[in-house]
Amino acid sequence: MKKFISTALMSFIVATSTSTSFAAPIKNETINQVALLQSLALGYFDGSITVKKLKTLGDTGIGTFDGLNGEMIVLDGVVYRANADCKINVVDDAETVPFSNVTFFDNDFSLKLKNIADKSELENKLNEIVAKYGENSFYMIKIEANFNKILVRSENGQQKPYPTLVKALENQTEIERENISGTIVGLYCPHFMSSLNSVGWHFHFISSDKKFGGHVLQMNIKSGKVQFDKTDNFSMYLPEKNNFQNLNLANDMREDIRRAENDTQS
Repeated sequence: MKKFISTALMSFIVATSTSTSFAAPIKNETINQVALLQSLALGYFDGSITVKKLKTLGDTGIGTFDGLNGEMIVLDGVVYRANADCKINVVDDAETVPFSNVTFFDNDFSLKLKNIADKSELENKLNEIVAKYGENSFYMIKIEANFNKILVRSENGQQKPYPTLVKALENQTEIERENISGTIVGLYCPHFMSSLNSVGWHFHFISSDKKFGGHVLQMNIKSGKVQFDKTDNFSMYLPEKNNFQNLNLANDMREDIRRAENDTQS
């Protein structure tokens, strides 16, 4: 189980693009976040760090790419993109990232899954574990499973001037696959993160053959296992750009984020 590094519940480390020591003392014990989900919701799609830099901050996680160009799945140190057709490719180190959460994954505890009807039931199962081990911590998870069905989405890259996230997702691609195996990478954020990220669970999927994936909208799990990485440190990387400083982050983006996380075209 991960231990506290300091007497505080969390160590908040804010770095800019000029920093050379980002999160070094607690590198393997930290959820590292690039920008805010709220800034992404407002339409801030400019990449602020490279994929190469992101891989020094974690080997497991989720996010997106410059211009909202697809869904990111980071698994076993490889950064994958689910493109606009939900097809997977490995992303070049030079590409940039406007939003992401990554960590160096270690399995603190596991849970077997069987006959999980839908996303809501999965979240209820996961929340039972969170309640047991602490609702004010972060959890990165990996679910390796056989799925009866899974519905994912991805999106086309956007051009400037960028729309809001909800507007950009109006034409999202949604694809359902049946009888497929793969891995869900998921992040749980506690309630006090409501101004920095989405509270609760956020899931991205990649198939075992690394050909199909995206942001998870719905699923039905036949059988599998979830591994939990409980993490009590958080570090944020803020873009050092004037257009980021000009964002009005006082806006309440909770409904936009809920729609972006959960809504399907139907």
